[in-house]
Amino acid sequence: MISGTDYRIKDDRLLLRGGRIIDPSQDMDDKADILVEHGMIKQIDRVIEAGSRVPTLHLEKKWIVPGLIDMHVHLREPGEEYKETIKTGSMAGAAGGFTALACMPNTSPVNSTSTVTKFIIERAREAALARVYPVATITRDQNGKQLSEFGDLLGAGAIAFSDDGLPVEDSSVMRLAMEYSLNFDALIISHSEDLQLSRGGLMNEGRVSTILGLKGIPKAAEEVAIARDIALAELTGARLHIAHVSTKGSLDIIRRAKDRGVKVTAETAPHYFSLTEEAVMGYNTLAKMNPPLRTEEDRLAIIEGLRDGTIDAIATDHAPHSVLEKECEFELAANGIIGLETALPLVLDLVKQGAISSRDMVRLMSERPASILGISGGTLKVGSPADITIIDPDRPFTLTREHTHSKSHNSPFYGRSFQGKAILTLLEGVATYDLDALLS
Repeated sequence: MISGTDYRIKDDRLLLRGGRIIDPSQDMDDKADILVEHGMIKQIDRVIEAGSRVPTLHLEKKWIVPGLIDMHVHLREPGEEYKETIKTGSMAGAAGGFTALACMPNTSPVNSTSTVTKFIIERAREAALARVYPVATITRDQNGKQLSEFGDLLGAGAIAFSDDGLPVEDSSVMRLAMEYSLNFDALIISHSEDLQLSRGGLMNEGRVSTILGLKGIPKAAEEVAIARDIALAELTGARLHIAHVSTKGSLDIIRRAKDRGVKVTAETAPHYFSLTEEAVMGYNTLAKMNPPLRTEEDRLAIIEGLRDGTIDAIATDHAPHSVLEKECEFELAANGIIGLETALPLVLDLVKQGAISSRDMVRLMSERPASILGISGGTLKVGSPADITIIDPDRPFTLTREHTHSKSHNSPFYGRSFQGKAILTLLEGVATYDLDALLS
């Protein structure tokens, strides 16, 4: 696992003065100062007198939160560096306020070996822009049959296991994976999709797919698979995390499982509470993803799931694709959108609407991801690494291709105006993104 000592630490001090500190891990939401020293959080108090020689940032009307953690991204390296690299993905993450990224294993070659895991960690260390945590495959080369060497991969630095992009179809293999995971208390992340129901589908099955004449993917394709994996988690006692939840029915299944005490957590992505299947009208390939965008009823249910705690985390499912994969016929277009630089603004929209609280936002985007993955972060407690995101909740901006950091531009949100974004991201007290050159 990557620890704080793997990153650069500046032997200096920095005072963050007068910002609104939002930190659910300390039940804190108040105006205060934070003193950073040698890359760590040294002191938090109403007023800190650090002396005139200590660089001071005056952050009135700004929010100071634990560095955001994205537990589901695709960084494409190794193998598809023309779409994204670990460095460019980390740049996009830093610009979005993220200090840590958990990257899915469906690279080329896939992350089924300690060699690939170590390669990812080394590339992230070279970039020094975010903590990058590799997720390894459940099955070797995602073949759905033979289990990966969990112990070897964990020893190399992997933090969880998933065949994301491909579900583990064989229930006996998934059961075995969960039983095997108990030896390490390892997390299994499920891409929940019944391929017998979804195969050949291009978007959500319903009114819009009928209008467009496109084969649909029924909600049951997700819900049946989630029900199976929860049943297996209940049988084995394994820790299960459900990726990219998109339907009301899925939430009902997860909610009931939690009530029964099953060790299950869940995430959704911002596009599932910001867009519906209507975005596909006109055969818009930028709105093509898997799971697909659903109905307004599902969108509202996702927001309720965020509010009531059924959903534990918001993850971007950042999936870069070049124009080759997106500017083509809808049937041939790749699934997925980039999301690292739009996640926070989209969640801030929910906060401004009163759908969730600012404390909920930090819990969903920092505290709970850290807890679920078992990594450092998600807190501003004294003695913790100074992984900090500074947010200007009132900063207006319009998303443009020229001002995004990802190597790919497959976003349905270009041209959209937002209010609120990260203006400064600190990784152990070192600025990885500084919108206003506050530390210049």
